[in-house]
Amino acid sequence: MKAQLEDLSLRKLSFPNNNVLRLLFGERDQHIKLIEKMQKVKISVRGNHISLSGESLDVDLTEKLLVQLYSLIEKGYPVFSTDIDFALRILTENRSTHLEDIFLDRVFISSKKRIITPKSIAQKQYIDAIRKYDMVFGIGPAGTGKTYLAMAMAVAYLMDKKVNRIVLTRPALEAGEKLGFLPGDLADKINPYLRPLYDALYDMMDFDKAMDLTTKGIIEVAPLAFMRGRTLNDSIVILDEAQNTTSEQMKMFLTRLGFGSKAIITGDVTQTDLPSDKTSGLIEVEGILRHTPAISFIYFTEIDVVRHPLVQDIIRAYNHTDRKKTKSTET
Repeated sequence: MKAQLEDLSLRKLSFPNNNVLRLLFGERDQHIKLIEKMQKVKISVRGNHISLSGESLDVDLTEKLLVQLYSLIEKGYPVFSTDIDFALRILTENRSTHLEDIFLDRVFISSKKRIITPKSIAQKQYIDAIRKYDMVFGIGPAGTGKTYLAMAMAVAYLMDKKVNRIVLTRPALEAGEKLGFLPGDLADKINPYLRPLYDALYDMMDFDKAMDLTTKGIIEVAPLAFMRGRTLNDSIVILDEAQNTTSEQMKMFLTRLGFGSKAIITGDVTQTDLPSDKTSGLIEVEGILRHTPAISFIYFTEIDVVRHPLVQDIIRAYNHTDRKKTKSTET
């Protein structure tokens, strides 16, 4: 019992600005209730004074969270419930992280007036890598923002006139040999595989603006097969779902890069749709280019998932099952 008592901690905090504090607490103290639920810490509020009680490690982390969120709000960042979840994940992963370095790194303001910023350490590394390197691989599970942030960076570069064109591509491999049996012309058959790229694009800019730029060829959305034989200059080129490229397709794509261009390649090596006798170009390229100084590989995990919290749990459960299968195979 004595050891348990020694692990408990009581901490008192004071914040000078009641208006900022009100935003920190959230409507009807919903943010405070959320933090209590996630951290198993009791938070008592009296005026602009806060008392924290619970296990020492949880109290320490909650103090860091509240102090840094308060500072973010002071600087004009609108904190929502989802931000608290992201912030807590970040600090749990690395308690020395400064949330301002991540949440105040504005990537782009979408057509819906929403500020797009990284929401995890890996996302921040990804954004920094895109700025620094001309070729970046973003590898990890679905829902980690790989394609979305790549699109945001591409549109930002186009609007700032740092590039003249955006090229968005992905393999239509999921259809295999069945494309010929689908109704319509080639565009009708391929369009469903490009739809996620269009969705992300329309979230970044007004629909009419996007259509105008697409019509003019300033933004191009095309299947990977259409990249063959081209040289792409002064462009940001995004290859999505790269785990479904063959070795030959990956090499073909990477060698399209021209002067003044950047390439962003995204994929999830655990979800390839290739036939069992085909090697994924994304898996192969890791071994070939990982140590090339001018190329960056950024890896995402379930911690970086920015979809429904259940997605994080699902990915973690599948990873656990895969590890068990691997161990049983080895034995």
